[in-house]
Amino acid sequence: MPEGTGAPEGETPRIPETIATYLRLRGLEPSARTFRKKRRRVVDDENAPFTPGRDPRGVGDVLADLTREAGWDKELAREDVVRAWAEVAGEDTARHTRPVAFSEGSLTVQADSTAWAKQLQLMRAHILSEIVRRFPDAGVTAVRFIGPDVPSWKWGPRTIPGRGPRDTYG
Repeated sequence: MPEGTGAPEGETPRIPETIATYLRLRGLEPSARTFRKKRRRVVDDENAPFTPGRDPRGVGDVLADLTREAGWDKELAREDVVRAWAEVAGEDTARHTRPVAFSEGSLTVQADSTAWAKQLQLMRAHILSEIVRRFPDAGVTAVRFIGPDVPSWKWGPRTIPGRGPRDTYG
Protein backbone atom coordinates (compact mmCIF):
# COMPACT_ATOMS: atom_id res chain seq x y z
CA MET A 1 0.00 0.00 0.00
CA PRO A 2 1.45 3.43 -0.95
CA GLU A 3 2.06 5.59 1.98
CA GLY A 4 -0.64 8.08 2.92
CA THR A 5 -3.28 7.02 0.35
CA GLY A 6 -5.14 4.36 2.30
CA ALA A 7 -5.59 2.29 -0.89
CA PRO A 8 -3.83 -0.92 -1.91
CA GLU A 9 -1.05 -0.65 -4.48
CA GLY A 10 -2.33 -0.51 -8.10
CA GLU A 11 -5.75 0.94 -7.18
CA THR A 12 -6.73 4.59 -7.34
CA PRO A 13 -6.93 6.24 -3.96
CA ARG A 14 -10.44 6.21 -2.60
CA ILE A 15 -11.90 9.60 -1.63
CA PRO A 16 -14.42 9.57 1.20
CA GLU A 17 -17.96 9.66 -0.15
CA THR A 18 -18.81 12.93 1.59
CA ILE A 19 -15.93 14.71 -0.14
CA ALA A 20 -16.75 13.07 -3.48
CA THR A 21 -20.38 14.21 -3.18
CA TYR A 22 -19.26 17.73 -2.33
CA LEU A 23 -16.91 17.87 -5.31
CA ARG A 24 -19.58 16.45 -7.63
CA LEU A 25 -22.21 18.99 -6.44
CA ARG A 26 -19.78 21.88 -6.79
CA GLY A 27 -19.07 20.80 -10.36
CA LEU A 28 -15.40 20.24 -9.70
CA GLU A 29 -15.46 16.61 -10.71
CA PRO A 30 -17.61 15.82 -13.76
CA SER A 31 -19.82 12.83 -13.48
CA ALA A 32 -21.64 11.17 -16.35
CA ARG A 33 -24.99 12.59 -15.24
CA THR A 34 -23.83 16.18 -14.73
CA PHE A 35 -21.76 16.19 -17.91
CA ARG A 36 -24.85 15.44 -19.99
CA LYS A 37 -27.17 17.92 -18.32
CA LYS A 38 -24.74 20.78 -18.02
CA ARG A 39 -25.93 23.85 -19.92
CA ARG A 40 -23.68 26.40 -21.41
CA ARG A 41 -23.95 29.66 -19.58
CA VAL A 42 -24.65 32.78 -21.55
CA VAL A 43 -22.07 35.39 -20.70
CA ASP A 44 -23.79 38.64 -19.73
CA ASP A 45 -20.92 41.05 -19.09
CA GLU A 46 -23.21 44.00 -18.41
CA ASN A 47 -24.85 42.45 -15.35
CA ALA A 48 -22.07 40.19 -14.13
CA PRO A 49 -20.90 41.03 -10.62
CA PHE A 50 -17.27 41.85 -9.84
CA THR A 51 -16.44 42.84 -13.42
CA PRO A 52 -14.71 46.10 -14.41
CA GLY A 53 -17.08 49.06 -14.47
CA ARG A 54 -19.39 47.65 -11.81
CA ASP A 55 -17.72 49.41 -8.89
CA PRO A 56 -19.91 51.78 -6.88
CA ARG A 57 -19.56 55.42 -7.92
CA GLY A 58 -20.32 58.67 -6.18
CA VAL A 59 -23.28 60.84 -7.09
CA GLY A 60 -20.94 63.60 -8.28
CA ASP A 61 -19.27 61.23 -10.76
CA VAL A 62 -22.63 60.04 -12.06
CA LEU A 63 -23.89 63.61 -12.50
CA ALA A 64 -20.66 64.68 -14.21
CA ASP A 65 -21.05 61.83 -16.72
CA LEU A 66 -24.71 62.71 -17.25
CA THR A 67 -24.01 66.39 -17.94
CA ARG A 68 -21.12 65.54 -20.28
CA GLU A 69 -23.22 63.03 -22.26
CA ALA A 70 -26.18 65.44 -22.46
CA GLY A 71 -23.94 68.31 -23.65
CA TRP A 72 -24.75 70.61 -20.72
CA ASP A 73 -21.16 71.40 -19.75
CA LYS A 74 -21.03 74.76 -21.53
CA GLU A 75 -24.34 76.01 -20.10
CA LEU A 76 -23.48 74.86 -16.58
CA ALA A 77 -20.06 76.52 -16.80
CA ARG A 78 -21.77 79.78 -17.80
CA GLU A 79 -24.07 79.49 -14.80
CA ASP A 80 -21.00 78.94 -12.63
CA VAL A 81 -19.58 82.25 -13.92
CA VAL A 82 -22.76 84.03 -12.81
CA ARG A 83 -22.81 82.21 -9.46
CA ALA A 84 -19.15 82.97 -8.73
CA TRP A 85 -19.17 86.54 -10.08
CA ALA A 86 -18.21 87.93 -6.65
CA GLU A 87 -15.11 85.71 -6.59
CA VAL A 88 -14.14 86.50 -10.18
CA ALA A 89 -14.61 90.28 -10.09
CA GLY A 90 -14.09 90.93 -6.38
CA GLU A 91 -16.55 91.67 -3.59
CA ASP A 92 -16.61 95.43 -4.03
CA THR A 93 -17.05 95.23 -7.78
CA ALA A 94 -19.76 92.56 -7.46
CA ARG A 95 -21.84 94.85 -5.23
CA HIS A 96 -22.06 97.38 -8.08
CA THR A 97 -22.32 95.00 -11.08
CA ARG A 98 -24.16 91.92 -12.24
CA PRO A 99 -23.86 89.65 -15.29
CA VAL A 100 -26.98 90.05 -17.43
CA ALA A 101 -26.41 88.13 -20.68
CA PHE A 102 -24.29 85.65 -22.61
CA SER A 103 -24.33 86.04 -26.37
CA GLU A 104 -22.02 84.22 -28.79
CA GLY A 105 -19.11 84.03 -26.38
CA SER A 106 -19.61 87.55 -25.04
CA LEU A 107 -20.55 88.19 -21.41
CA THR A 108 -22.51 91.40 -20.81
CA VAL A 109 -22.17 92.93 -17.34
CA GLN A 110 -24.40 95.78 -16.15
CA ALA A 111 -23.02 98.34 -13.70
CA ASP A 112 -24.84 100.64 -11.23
CA SER A 113 -23.40 103.75 -12.84
CA THR A 114 -21.54 104.80 -15.95
CA ALA A 115 -18.48 105.49 -13.78
CA TRP A 116 -18.38 101.83 -12.68
CA ALA A 117 -18.85 100.69 -16.28
CA LYS A 118 -15.92 102.86 -17.42
CA GLN A 119 -13.69 101.65 -14.58
CA LEU A 120 -14.48 98.02 -15.42
CA GLN A 121 -13.64 98.63 -19.08
CA LEU A 122 -10.14 99.48 -17.92
CA MET A 123 -10.05 96.18 -15.96
CA ARG A 124 -11.51 94.11 -18.83
CA ALA A 125 -8.34 92.10 -19.59
CA HIS A 126 -7.88 91.07 -15.96
CA ILE A 127 -11.53 90.02 -15.51
CA LEU A 128 -11.59 88.13 -18.81
CA SER A 129 -8.38 86.24 -18.00
CA GLU A 130 -9.78 85.29 -14.59
CA ILE A 131 -13.00 83.96 -16.16
CA VAL A 132 -11.06 81.94 -18.76
CA ARG A 133 -8.73 80.55 -16.07
CA ARG A 134 -11.51 79.50 -13.69
CA PHE A 135 -14.19 78.48 -16.20
CA PRO A 136 -12.60 77.33 -19.47
CA ASP A 137 -15.74 75.39 -20.50
CA ALA A 138 -17.89 78.54 -20.45
CA GLY A 139 -16.50 79.73 -23.80
CA VAL A 140 -16.34 83.40 -22.81
CA THR A 141 -14.17 85.29 -25.30
CA ALA A 142 -15.19 88.90 -24.56
CA VAL A 143 -16.67 90.95 -21.74
CA ARG A 144 -18.89 93.97 -22.40
CA PHE A 145 -19.72 96.49 -19.65
CA ILE A 146 -22.83 98.64 -19.85
CA GLY A 147 -24.19 101.38 -17.61
CA PRO A 148 -27.53 101.45 -15.81
CA ASP A 149 -30.58 100.34 -17.73
CA VAL A 150 -32.06 103.44 -19.34
CA PRO A 151 -34.59 103.11 -22.16
CA SER A 152 -33.35 104.47 -25.47
CA TRP A 153 -34.73 104.50 -28.97
CA LYS A 154 -31.39 104.91 -30.69
CA TRP A 155 -29.00 102.45 -29.07
CA GLY A 156 -28.93 98.70 -28.74
CA PRO A 157 -28.20 95.53 -30.67
CA ARG A 158 -31.57 95.59 -32.48
CA THR A 159 -31.69 99.15 -33.80
CA ILE A 160 -32.27 100.09 -37.41
CA PRO A 161 -30.96 103.17 -39.19
CA GLY A 162 -33.33 106.06 -39.76
CA ARG A 163 -35.31 108.61 -37.82
CA GLY A 164 -37.22 106.04 -35.74
CA PRO A 165 -40.74 106.43 -34.39
CA ARG A 166 -42.30 109.88 -34.52
CA ASP A 167 -45.57 111.43 -33.45
CA THR A 168 -48.15 110.38 -36.03
CA TYR A 169 -51.21 111.91 -34.36
CA GLY A 170 -51.97 114.88 -36.45
